[in-house]
Amino acid sequence: MWKDYSSGYIKNNRASGISVMAASFIAALFLSWLCGLFYHFWLDNIESTKQEFGGGWHARITAEFTAEDLLAVNQYPNVERAVINEELSGEQGTVLDLYFHNKRTVHRDVLALLETLGLEESGADYNYQLLSLYFIRIPGDTKPRMIMPLYLAIVAVVCFSLILIIHNSFAVSMGDRIHQFGIFSSIGATPGQIRICLLQEALVLSLAPILIGILVGTAACYGTLRAMSLITASLAGGRAVSFQLNPAILAFILLLSLFTVLFSAWLPARKLSRLTPLEAIRGTGEFQLKAGKGPLSRKHSRILSLLFGMEGELAGNALRAQKKALRTTSLSLTLAFLGFLIMENTFTLMRISTEYTYFAKYQDVWDIMVTVKDTGIEAFEETEALKALPGAEDTVIYQKARAVCRLPEGEISEALSALGGPQSFAGGSVIAEEGFLILPAPLVILDDESFEEYCEQIGVSVRLDGCILLNRFWDSRNSNFRAREYVPYVREGIETVMLQNAGQAAEAADAEAGTSMAELPVIACTMQTPVLREEYATVDNSELVQFIPLSAWREFAGQIGGAERDTFVRVLSGERTELALLDRLEAEIGETLDGKYEMESENRIREKLDNDKMMDGYMLILGAFCVLIAIIGIANVFANTLGFLRRRKREFARYLSIGLTPEGIRKMFRIEALVLAGRPMLFSLVLTVLFTGVMVTASHLEISIFLAEAPVLACALFLLAALGCVALAYGIGGRRVLKLSLVEALRDDTIL
Repeated sequence: MWKDYSSGYIKNNRASGISVMAASFIAALFLSWLCGLFYHFWLDNIESTKQEFGGGWHARITAEFTAEDLLAVNQYPNVERAVINEELSGEQGTVLDLYFHNKRTVHRDVLALLETLGLEESGADYNYQLLSLYFIRIPGDTKPRMIMPLYLAIVAVVCFSLILIIHNSFAVSMGDRIHQFGIFSSIGATPGQIRICLLQEALVLSLAPILIGILVGTAACYGTLRAMSLITASLAGGRAVSFQLNPAILAFILLLSLFTVLFSAWLPARKLSRLTPLEAIRGTGEFQLKAGKGPLSRKHSRILSLLFGMEGELAGNALRAQKKALRTTSLSLTLAFLGFLIMENTFTLMRISTEYTYFAKYQDVWDIMVTVKDTGIEAFEETEALKALPGAEDTVIYQKARAVCRLPEGEISEALSALGGPQSFAGGSVIAEEGFLILPAPLVILDDESFEEYCEQIGVSVRLDGCILLNRFWDSRNSNFRAREYVPYVREGIETVMLQNAGQAAEAADAEAGTSMAELPVIACTMQTPVLREEYATVDNSELVQFIPLSAWREFAGQIGGAERDTFVRVLSGERTELALLDRLEAEIGETLDGKYEMESENRIREKLDNDKMMDGYMLILGAFCVLIAIIGIANVFANTLGFLRRRKREFARYLSIGLTPEGIRKMFRIEALVLAGRPMLFSLVLTVLFTGVMVTASHLEISIFLAEAPVLACALFLLAALGCVALAYGIGGRRVLKLSLVEALRDDTIL
């Protein structure tokens, strides 16, 4: 059949294969781009995991090794190399990093090594994160490790979606020849021969577009990675992702593209080959308008008829008759519009939320933040040097600690008691015990000079022997997180608070034990906070936050404990609007601390710029997805309109013969284009408005604030571009139709 029929049909009916070729090209492009990105993301995850966990080791054994032990480990068949980790080795023993040839037998090999060395299984550790990236799951790993399953799931969903979308292109092309295959079947062609013939045609038509699509998709992947690298290279801690052309990945993409396209072709080919000769011959392949029977079942396009007259009804009936042929277009445009609109509105909402809850909220609070690693505030010796820096207008050194407060119930304020007390809000974090409430009590330890400034800020006498209570409790029942309403936590006049080590409290230590409790004088109660980039009592609003000077902390630290490992430095600059000045100040702070402490620093303006760049990067990738999906639908529109002469010429000839003018046909085309693009557009707009409304309501954001930032222009440009492409396709098809010869059009040519 290939020599006698298919090869000649393809040569003589090139227009009929445009839809198939376009669908194959776009499928290969999409899969090549997506798989290429995921491959490079996978490589980047491996690299970042190696950096995070100190190398590409697969397992570690901690023990006291002899020279014979090390020799036995290195001679084990699957061990590539064994390296002593000098940094981690110490009193607990020597840490041996193991690298294996075959990663899939790591667990079995480590157990065998432990048995050989006479060690317990607890002496081994595994690089769970790195091994999970190679689809290796080690027993005892409690974390989900979903990165690689997520990548594969996305690729599978994309393949399934492409099959659903592009198989219709094959169905339309094959459906046009039902009559011909009915004749072949009647003269002895078997269903298997018909299926093979159709799949051969699909392969011939698709092979070149698939190869070109893979090349274009690979180039698009390279361009995307370059754009992402330009964005991430300037981010704090960011690094460029290098492009690698792996032949194995290209072969995988080729096989995946061929499977997707051929399976899409097999679905309609299987259905077509099962038709009986009589059923197939009865179908002429001609475009036909259908109407229901009876006044109640007739499906007239009443709305289009009302809006556009006779041409509107004709256009509506034509679109209904083409429902299957245009299913790819409708689905693709709906997914593209909906995805793009929701993406734009979601990211706009995220930008607004981040701006209001972080950048705008703290823009007058900090310029430079430094985290001094593994250093307590008592051991930090550069306080004076940092405060003396010329560009630093205000510098605060502080550390955080966790404790619990044993507070008499009578000290709770009347306003809070009327709400049911803190225990009615906090669930299990507040414990009532014999007239006392055991409350979580976060501590913020300030350097003495900063604490004195805080005392002046709230208008109390300066003292360094006690604490200041943050005397506010968020009434979360009667207000939301964007407009918090506070009531006093404790009554005015409280003189002391009893603090206990949080760990001892968790172990239910005796409250009367000599060193388990510390009694701190209360200097003042206030609703004002120091000028710090900190959130207080947001996760658990029952927390009774307290600010303590370093002098008092030195006295009570032994009893309270619970200090976090790091110390923080908050710096306000005299010149706060220029990035270069903040960069210079950040560099000066780094020079002051360099070599003495391990530190990380943040720059307010740079963090804002980095956040915007990351948002733009996410939108670039997701926007490209939406554009590619829209291209699938638009390509199907072009293929459909270019087939007007073959599939709809008799329809238009009849219209012309009964007096419909060329302008009337042009109007029909405009209406069809408007409905074809407008229906998915309207559906997507309605769903987007509902989705955005729910999101805005859930975030407790004023609708006027969102509307002021709504991405109207970006959404309008995307929708209008798609509408313009659909209109262009119908314009080209309409121009060809209007050059039609009436006699040629009415001639029966169903058998080619």
